[in-house]
Amino acid sequence: MSAAKTVDTAPAVGTAPSADLGTRTSGRRRRRRHDAPIALLATAHVLLIGGVVVALAPFVWMVATSFKQPQDVFTPTPNLLPTDARTGQWAGTFANYLQVLDLGGFAVALLNSVIVVVVLIPGKLLLDALAAYAFARIPFPGRDALFLVVLATIMVPGVALLIPKVFVTQELGMGDSLAGVIVPSLVSAFDIFLLRQFFLTLPGDLEEAAMIDGAGRLRIFWSVALPLAKPALAVVTITSFIFHWNELLWPLVILSDQDRYTLPLALQALAAGRVAQPHLVMAGAVIAVMPVIGIFLVFQRRILDGIQLTGLKS
Repeated sequence: MSAAKTVDTAPAVGTAPSADLGTRTSGRRRRRRHDAPIALLATAHVLLIGGVVVALAPFVWMVATSFKQPQDVFTPTPNLLPTDARTGQWAGTFANYLQVLDLGGFAVALLNSVIVVVVLIPGKLLLDALAAYAFARIPFPGRDALFLVVLATIMVPGVALLIPKVFVTQELGMGDSLAGVIVPSLVSAFDIFLLRQFFLTLPGDLEEAAMIDGAGRLRIFWSVALPLAKPALAVVTITSFIFHWNELLWPLVILSDQDRYTLPLALQALAAGRVAQPHLVMAGAVIAVMPVIGIFLVFQRRILDGIQLTGLKS
C-alpha cells in the first residue's frame, strides 16, 4: 500500500516545478507582448507631438508677431511674446489689425475674396455634381471614353493650361474682373471624379422606385441622389473653399486692377512693399487664415464622414 502511494504521488511531486516554470514563462511572454504595444504607442505619441509642435510653431509665431510693435519684431534675442525689447514689459497692440485693414485696399480685397467663394462654390458644386451623376448613373454612348478624357486633364499641370485659360478668358471679355477669376474654376475634374465614385455606390433600387413614381432623371438627381450625397458634397465644399480662398496664381495672372485684388494678392502686395512691415503682413495673414480655420473646425466632422463613408449598401 505504501509503495502504491509512493508511485501515485511521485508524478504529482515531479511535475510541480515544470508546471510552475511553464506558468512563469507564459507570464513573461504575456508581459512582453503587453509591453511592446505600450512602447510602440509611446513612440507614436512622441512623434505625433513633435509633428504638432513643428506644424504649429510658424502659426504661433505669426499670431504673436501680429501684435508686436514695429521696433520689437527684429531683436538680437528672438522673443515669442509681444513685449518691449528694451523694458521687457507687455507691448501687444490690436492697432496692427486696424491699420492693415486701412492700408492698400486690404478690406476691399477681403470683400472680393468673399464674393469669389460665395459665387464660385455653389456653382462649382452644382456643375460638378451634375457631371458626376451623369457619368455614374446615366448610360450614354462614349460615356467611359469621355470620363477617361476628364481624368486625363488631372494629369496635366495647371501651369501648362495657364496661357490657354488667359487667352479664352480675355476673348470672352472677362479679363481683369472677378468673373474671370470665378468662371474658369467652375468645373473641377477631381471633384467630378470624387462625386462620381460616391454616386456609383448608391443602390439602383432608389432610382427604380423614383422612376415608377414618374420622376425623371433631373428630378431623381435633385430629390434622391443629391440629398444622399451630402457627405461627399461637404468634402468638396470645404476643400474648394480652402483652395480658392488661398489661391494666388490665377488671380495674379488675370487681375491687374488693385480694386479687384483678392486677399492673397493684397497680402503679396503688402509683403512686397518698399518698406518692410512684417507686423502688418502677419496681421493680414492672421485675418486671411481665420476663416479657413473656422470653416475647418466647424465642419471637420463632415470632412471625416465624407472621406470614410463610401455610400449605401443595397
